[in-house]
Amino acid sequence: MTQKKGSSSKQNEFTMIADKENAEEFSSSASEEKVSVASNWKLVWWRYRKNRLAVISLFLLFFVLTIIIFPDFYANQYSEKTNAREAYIPIQKIHFFKDGKVDLWAEKLVGKRNMKTLAMEWVSDPAQSVDVQFFGKGFQWKFLFWNTERHLLVPADASTRIFILGSDRMGRDQWSRLMYATKTSLTVGMVSVLISVLLGVLLGGISGYFGGTADMIIQRLIEILNSVPYVPIWMAMTAALPRNWSSEQRFFAITVILSLLGWTTLGREVRGKFLSIREEDYVLAAELIGCSKFRIIANHMVPTFLSHIIATGTLMIPQMIVNETSLSFLGLGLRPPAISYGVMLQEAQNVKTMAQAPWLMIPGLVVVIAVLMFNLAGDGLRDAADPYSK
Repeated sequence: MTQKKGSSSKQNEFTMIADKENAEEFSSSASEEKVSVASNWKLVWWRYRKNRLAVISLFLLFFVLTIIIFPDFYANQYSEKTNAREAYIPIQKIHFFKDGKVDLWAEKLVGKRNMKTLAMEWVSDPAQSVDVQFFGKGFQWKFLFWNTERHLLVPADASTRIFILGSDRMGRDQWSRLMYATKTSLTVGMVSVLISVLLGVLLGGISGYFGGTADMIIQRLIEILNSVPYVPIWMAMTAALPRNWSSEQRFFAITVILSLLGWTTLGREVRGKFLSIREEDYVLAAELIGCSKFRIIANHMVPTFLSHIIATGTLMIPQMIVNETSLSFLGLGLRPPAISYGVMLQEAQNVKTMAQAPWLMIPGLVVVIAVLMFNLAGDGLRDAADPYSK
C-alpha cells in the first residue's frame, strides 16, 4: 500500500514537471511567434506612435487627403460663382445653439453703403438668420460613378448663400475656393515629390552602384543644379511657358519643373547609401547567382533604406507646396481660372485690400498649417525609421 502511494506521488511529480516543461515550451514558442511577426514596418509604427504630435499630424493629413479626393463634398457652392453685389462679405459666424436648444444657424449679413467712403459695409442683422444643416443638398457633383447633391455644410434653403470664410472682390466664396485650392496645391506638391523621389533613387542608384563615368556625370550635374539659385531658374522656366496654355498644361509643366530641380539632395543620399552597401555579402551573393543589376538594386539594395526614402519624401512635400504657392503668387505659376493657394493669395497683394478684407489672408495660414503637418509627420517618420534614434 505504501509502495503504491509512493509510486503515485512520484508519477504526479513527473506529470507536474512535464506540464511545467510543456508550459515553458509553449510560452517560449509564443514569444518566438511574437518576435517573428514584429516586422521592420511594425517596429517603425511602434516607435512612430510614441510621438503624439506626429500621430496627430498623420491623422490630420488623412483628413486633408479626403479633401483632395472629394473637394466638391466640402465646398458648399461653385468656386467660380460670382456676384459683384456680394463682394468682400466678411466671415459669417456659424452658431450651434439657439434659444437654449441645439440648432445650426449662421448670422444674416446686410450690406449698407457708407456715404462718406461709398464702400459697402456688412453688418449682422440680429432679427434675421440663415438655417444651416450638415449633409444637405447643394449643387450636383460626381461621386465616383454616381451623381450626388450632398455636401458637408450648406444652407437649408438652396437659394441662400453663406460665406464661411467670407468672399473676395468678385463675390466668390472663399471656403469653396479653398477646398479646390487644397486639392491643386497639395497635388502639385505630392506629384512633384513622387517624380523627384523616382529620379533621385534612379540616378543616385546608378551613380553609387556603377560608379565610374556615370558617377562623375551625375555628380557634376547635381553640383551644377545646386550652384544656381532655384528661384531665378523657376522664374525663367515658368516665364518661358506659352501664355496661351490651358490650366491643365500649366499644371503639368509646373509639376515637371519642380520635379527636375528637387531630386538632387535625395540623389546624393541614395548614392551614399549604395556606396556603403554595394560590397555587402548579400549583394555579392546576388551577383554570384546571376541576378540582373536591376533586380539587385530594386529587390536587395533599395528595400534596406526604403523607410528613409519615404521619410525624406514626406519632408520634401512642404517645400514643393511653398514653391508652387510662391510662383503662383508672383503670377509665374498657375493662373486663373486655376485655383491654388498662390492664386488665392494674389487677391491680398496690397495693404489696402488686406486692411479691408483680412480674411483673404486665410490661404496663407492654411499653407503654414499644411507645412507644419507634413514636417511633423515627416520628422516623426524619420526618427521612427532610424533604429539608433532615442
